[in-house]
Amino acid sequence: MLQEGDKVPNFKGIDQNGNPIGYEDYKGKKLILFFYPKASTPGCTAQACNLNDNWRNFAEKGYEIIGISADSIRRQKNFSEKYQFNYPLIADENLEIIKAFGVWGPKKFMGKEYEGIHRTTFIINEEGIVERVIKKVKTKEHALQILEN
Repeated sequence: MLQEGDKVPNFKGIDQNGNPIGYEDYKGKKLILFFYPKASTPGCTAQACNLNDNWRNFAEKGYEIIGISADSIRRQKNFSEKYQFNYPLIADENLEIIKAFGVWGPKKFMGKEYEGIHRTTFIINEEGIVERVIKKVKTKEHALQILEN
């Protein structure tokens, strides 16, 4: 997993509208990059909506936001349209970005082990360096977790 002080990989993906999107589009900007397991599930919805509800606060501090999961473009589009997100969602079905950031790995749920996305948020500065990594995301209070530091 990328750590504080690491340089962000030059990722590229497709957003919920089928448009190419990548780190090149955000160079020189502060970025909140959040990885979530599955669109439209309770925890992911709470997290994404909490960030969206605080979108203006982040914008005032100069932050852009991008959400990433392994969901399809169609699922990301439905998720984004249902909740009217003010930021793009990348559909990383081939796990390229997810693995580049090191957030794919073994997980446990109800006694079963499986491979999946570890809910993680990266706060990236204008130089493309990871300033903070939030591994223990509080889905309903995620904006506060980010803004308090």
